[in-house]
Amino acid sequence: MVNAFPVTIRTEQISGGPNKIVYYPRVVRMQKTSLERMINMAIVRQTQQLIQEQVGNMPSTVVEMLGLYEIKNNQRNVLSLSLSNYTYHYQAAHGMTYIKSLTFDLQKGKQCQLKDLFKPGSDYVARLSSLINEQIRQRDIQTFDSPVKISPDQAFYIADKALVIYFQLYEITSYAFGFPMFPISVYAIQDIIDKEGPLGRLAQNN
Repeated sequence: MVNAFPVTIRTEQISGGPNKIVYYPRVVRMQKTSLERMINMAIVRQTQQLIQEQVGNMPSTVVEMLGLYEIKNNQRNVLSLSLSNYTYHYQAAHGMTYIKSLTFDLQKGKQCQLKDLFKPGSDYVARLSSLINEQIRQRDIQTFDSPVKISPDQAFYIADKALVIYFQLYEITSYAFGFPMFPISVYAIQDIIDKEGPLGRLAQNN
């Protein structure tokens, strides 16, 4: 299987002064250079969007910025990663963090949206929303609205044999709770996942 081995990652950085540094990943030495280029362009674009979202119209008031990344999955031709950006503005009550994530199916040479992980026509929105609301009850999370419903292109990443659906700070609950993250085992949704897609590959026991 081509590209079945983990992708080699190198850390790059953008620095805007002593308290302003953003680290981001770069994939290197891939056999398929066009795929390597596509992945790296997507990472850079998302990194820049996060910076822009934080800076907005007030670049002069940024006191501190720290961008980090985590590789969530790098096996079985699935690369999934998250990018976070913490920024503190002058005289703000507290800093603000945003998280974005990117998932790539290296076998098909494409970036994945949430819908790409499931069989065509499956009502994955209702199914995932139901599983998330179950976790909200179990974990006693006080949400602004009940029940919570995800959007068809909800933010996610893949970590080993779990699909992790997440929301931004303030999106469904108070800031004090942090980032609401909901890991869903691939085996809990095995009947609706695309067997040829990333989740299908990770669900295999071999």
